[in-house]
Order: sequence, then structure tokens, then C-alpha cells
Amino acid sequence: MTFIEGVEDSIGPIVAVFIAAALIALVATPLIRRVVTHMDIVDRPEARRVNVAPVPRAGGLAIAAAFLIAGAIFVALNSGGRWVPEPLTMQTSDLVALFLGGAVAAGVGAVDDLYDLRPRWQFVGQLGLAALAIVLGIGVDIIANPFGSGVIRFSPLFSVGFTAFWIIGMINSINWIDGLDGLSSGIALIAAITLGLISLTTQVGQPLIAVLCFALAGALAGFLRWNFHPASIFAGTSGVQFVGYTLAVLSILGSAKVAVALLVLGVPIIDTFWIIVRRVGQGRSPFAADRSHIHHRLLDLGLSHRDTVLVIYGICAMLGLIAMLVSEVTQLYAFLGVFVVSGLILFGPTRGAFRRPEELEAEAYDNGD
Repeated sequence: MTFIEGVEDSIGPIVAVFIAAALIALVATPLIRRVVTHMDIVDRPEARRVNVAPVPRAGGLAIAAAFLIAGAIFVALNSGGRWVPEPLTMQTSDLVALFLGGAVAAGVGAVDDLYDLRPRWQFVGQLGLAALAIVLGIGVDIIANPFGSGVIRFSPLFSVGFTAFWIIGMINSINWIDGLDGLSSGIALIAAITLGLISLTTQVGQPLIAVLCFALAGALAGFLRWNFHPASIFAGTSGVQFVGYTLAVLSILGSAKVAVALLVLGVPIIDTFWIIVRRVGQGRSPFAADRSHIHHRLLDLGLSHRDTVLVIYGICAMLGLIAMLVSEVTQLYAFLGVFVVSGLILFGPTRGAFRRPEELEAEAYDNGD
């Protein structure tokens, strides 16, 4: 991995934006928690959830606000490449798709947090988000050839389909892994940092995208203070839709970093695939809720809540490191390895029925600061 010439010039803006976004999220999250608690927007205990007390949701609005404020202000002040150069291939409409689309994603998710919509209506919203991004010019036209040299070019029609699939798939991957305190936000934090570092290498060379990735990382870090176990607030649909959409677009902007995102987010992406296979194989809807996700299976194997989250963090961090150090071919092999191992965990036997770890007690969840 080789960083671009003059990478040190990007460190100051990256640190400033990361800290700004983190502070905004750190302050905004408890404020949003008070509001949603007053409105009774909470996740109540049920068979497939691990929380045993009502926990407010829609904390993702703090993540969205922190990223949109810090990111948009930096882009405005950096106009013309004042601090970091802007990618030649990136248009104004691309940034509109990132910021406006992100705001819409958070708003659509907030509606679900408020009214608890059926999965089909959530999917309609995701289709709308993908369509908005595509109309504004977001698209995957080429990807690196993982089986040899050169690139693979997509036809316009296939590009539209693949881009929509990528955005919707990313949103659902983040959504379906969001089952333990701090799990989805921590995974997204690792992914954002990895994409940011990759954007500073000669392979990509997009310091502005790196700054925006670290703005998202900062927003997630500030929120994680309140979301890690025992969580006092959940991201909710507003959070997973915003984070999934934003990661999807950031991985496409400039030069597509889809292969990198595919590897570093291998755990939630593969978990989503195997869950769909399992549910369809059982004759159920792929959107039917259950507790057959990888984090549920690890709990069944005897890991504690916190240990399960940390194990998955470790896997994602390892995959992120691999993504930064190896070629596209090795990235593909690593992804396939995680694919097989995840399948064994999800379909293999566990020690028995789910037993809630002792740390998951009602008094561990509170709405205080």
C-alpha cells in the first residue's frame, strides 16, 4: 500500500472533520434520545431481540446530522480544492446525491422508526433512494477485474441495475446485522476508516473522499459512545438506512471502490446472503424476522454480548487490513473464505436453545445519560 504524494496535507482536514463530526454526534445523540423517548419511539423486548427493557431508537438521526453538517461545511469551504484536491471525475451532482440522498435516507428511516412500517414499504423506500442516486449520476461503470489484469466495463443498463442492487444490498446488510448493541455502528466505523485510508493510496488517489469517509467515521464514533453495550439508544431504521446508503455512495464516488467495500463489509453482506438462503429454503419470506443471524448464532455458541460484538469487530478489522494490503484477486479469495466460514456458523449446530447471557439484564438498559 503506497500513499499519494502530499498525503500529509490531508491529515489536518481529516482530523478536524473527524473530531467535528464526533462532537456533533456525541452532543446530539442524548438530545435525540430525550425527544424519541418522550414520543415513545422505542424498541420493546421480544423473542428475537436481546434487549430486555425498552430502548429508544432513531439515534441514527444524530449520525446523519453530524456527517451532513461536518461534511457539507468542509466541502463548501474547500471549494476549488483549497485544502484537498477534488477528484476530476466527481461532479456537483455526485455530492448532491451524497448529501441530499443521505438526508432523504435518514428521513425515510425516521418514518419507519415512528410508524414501524412493513418490510415491503421499507423496500419501496430503498428503491426510491437507489433511483434518486442513479438519477443524480451515481453509477458503477467499471470495476477492477478480480480474475486478471485490466477492468470490467458495464453496459449502461447493467450499470443501473448493479448500482441499484449495490445500494439496496448495502442498506439491508447494515440493517440486518443491526442486532446487538454497537454492532452495526462499529462495523460501519471500521468500513468508513478503511475506505478513507484506501482513498489516500495511489491506487485511488481521492483525498476529498477520504475526508468525507472520516467525517462519517467521526459521526459513528460519537454515536457509538451511547450505542455500545449497554446501549442507551439504538440507531433505528433512520441510522441503518443513512449509514448503508452513505457507505454505498462513498464506495462508488470518484473511482469505484466496490471490491474494497465488499471485503471490509464481508460479514454483514455474507450474513444477509445466508439469511435469505435460509429463509427461502424454509419457505418463508426473506424479510421475515428471526434470530438466525451470525451474531445470534455466536451468542448461542456461548459468547457474551460484548464478546460477540468484539469478535465481529475483529473479523471486520482484519478484512479491512487485507483490503488495504493485497490485490483484488486476494481480496476475492478472502471474501470467499469468510463466505464459507460464515455459512458453517449460520448452518452448523449450536449448543442448544438461546440462553440470554447474564449481562443482558433489564437494569443494564436505562435512558439516563
